[in-house]
Amino acid sequence: MTTTTFRTVRGPAEPTGSAITTLRPLPPGSATLDGGLWGHRLRVNREASVPEGLGHLREYGNLRNLEIAAGLAEGEATGPIFADSDVHKWLEAAAWEYGREPDEALLADILEVTRAVAGAQAPDGYLDSVPQLRGVERYSDLPWSHEHYCAGHLMQAAVAQVRATGRRDLLDVAVRLADHLVETFGDGDGQLREVDGHPVIETALVELYRETGTRAYLDLARWFVEARGTGIIESHGKQPTYFSDRVRVREATTAEGHAVRAVYLGAGATDVAVETGDRELLAALERQYAAMVDGKQYLTGGLGSRWDGESFGDPHELPNDRAYAETCAAIGAVQWAWRLLLATGDARYADQIERMLLNGFLSGLSLAGTEYFYVNPLQVRTGAHPEEERNPAAGRRPWFGCACCPPNIMRTLSSLEGYLATVADGTLQVHQYAPGTIAAELPGGTLRVRVETGYPYTGRVTLHVEEAPEGAGLALRVPHWADGATLDGAPVAAGGYATVGRALAANDAVVLELPVAPRLTAADPRVDDVRGCVAIERGPLVYALEQADQEAGAVVDDVRIDASAALGDQERPDLLGGTVVVTATGTVQPRPDAADGPYRPASAPVPAAAGTVTLRAIPYHLWANRGPQAMRVWVPVA
Repeated sequence: MTTTTFRTVRGPAEPTGSAITTLRPLPPGSATLDGGLWGHRLRVNREASVPEGLGHLREYGNLRNLEIAAGLAEGEATGPIFADSDVHKWLEAAAWEYGREPDEALLADILEVTRAVAGAQAPDGYLDSVPQLRGVERYSDLPWSHEHYCAGHLMQAAVAQVRATGRRDLLDVAVRLADHLVETFGDGDGQLREVDGHPVIETALVELYRETGTRAYLDLARWFVEARGTGIIESHGKQPTYFSDRVRVREATTAEGHAVRAVYLGAGATDVAVETGDRELLAALERQYAAMVDGKQYLTGGLGSRWDGESFGDPHELPNDRAYAETCAAIGAVQWAWRLLLATGDARYADQIERMLLNGFLSGLSLAGTEYFYVNPLQVRTGAHPEEERNPAAGRRPWFGCACCPPNIMRTLSSLEGYLATVADGTLQVHQYAPGTIAAELPGGTLRVRVETGYPYTGRVTLHVEEAPEGAGLALRVPHWADGATLDGAPVAAGGYATVGRALAANDAVVLELPVAPRLTAADPRVDDVRGCVAIERGPLVYALEQADQEAGAVVDDVRIDASAALGDQERPDLLGGTVVVTATGTVQPRPDAADGPYRPASAPVPAAAGTVTLRAIPYHLWANRGPQAMRVWVPVA
């Protein structure tokens, strides 16, 4: 049995003092969002998503499984073998929400669910209600059983609960479970040399180590990372690529296989690298992230180009209408990018977080906060048939039989304020822009700034200094697309951080101007699916043509864009909760005679378009809030 000594560590993904990191996250409550796009989404998450999520967990049997295992109810297990994980993710979301704003009714729900989880735990610490109720032999099929995956999400929820509420009810459960894993897995005598098919336990064990100080948890996380790629999963007759198990983590050159598994593994391995001082492993993970971005990431930040295996494809294999781009993959990649940002201080990771959050992540949630996308393609054709519930042609769904994405969205939004800013060397770095307040404890005292902005729809970000100690520094991220940006009227370079070059004092105002005019983007010619096409971006937002916004007769499948014509933009406070619409000039390509079929001689002339139309684009994350319909991000050039 390991010995646990509790430490005072407060923030999510907060490295220990000995970790090899460049930046430090702020404690919870240091940054608050209270307006704009993100302020609205956080309110909806708290008022609609989290309460309704608990109702769905009851309805679909996830919570009842735990209650049966705890002796609080009778019946048989229902749902997938990893059903507990969705309960744990909800618990994490609810904990961070309570930390943002204490509420006794929410705490009562948290403690009720926690009692069911605690009651289901076996005397030796094992906990996973579906295998327990079905009499499945423990760890007999770890590539598929998700037992460590469920354990990992429980540990993450436990750490969130103690940090946000001060209560250790769930932490005690997590410690007993982690102790059981330490005793059961590894290279020691009588231990199992096995790894779970779905990573997340690596991140969770490191977080538990950070909270408790128990080195055995970090050591086991490192063992799980190092054991991948050594033939364990293949020895069970499974194809190793799917499980990110084909090569060792420190030898891999890119992300491959199941996209969510791959990015969760990257996040966990990064945690291991920084806490153990393994710079070789950290460098390998930076190379893998760069390769993923360069050849396997959609413009939206979406990841996973194949429905088969929910997986990455080959480099530049990025089909639009068959894009999988699971919402959970964007979430995992944000977690990975955040850890790399803390480790390196490189602004490109903050750029990645912004792209994924505002596009590939936010598209997974309706404006009402009660319907979800599991899959996020970049094109839906007119008349597309939704052959199953995950298909976006059916529109967003209230829940899924495999509901990994909805509670994952909830916990991400509940902890979103933690991604706004960091500190290092007496300087506050602001990475993401939204209305609110940021306070950082610096060597000389507290630096407190009030952020006012309409970003991402407007480019002006004003930081009003409310309190500043002598020598305080302030650095603001200038996104890579923001050529022509200025700080207090002076030009600053895009793709890094601009530092305020003067002493700060109370009542100062610092103004960052980011050019958010709409622009056209082209893809690498090797991306076959969009060759000859362009996409519209405006500031950090990717735009899409949705059928509801087009002129009569302008079917989005058939439109072409005039890339030489100017783009326009218009504020629309009446549309989709308030947004900015981008307009472009285009044409409608006549369809060939149906009698000729889809093919013609290459020498035959292409039918000419008659006249022009105005194309209207909305932010990609807002599509399908008016019902399922045709949509496309990449538009052929006229």
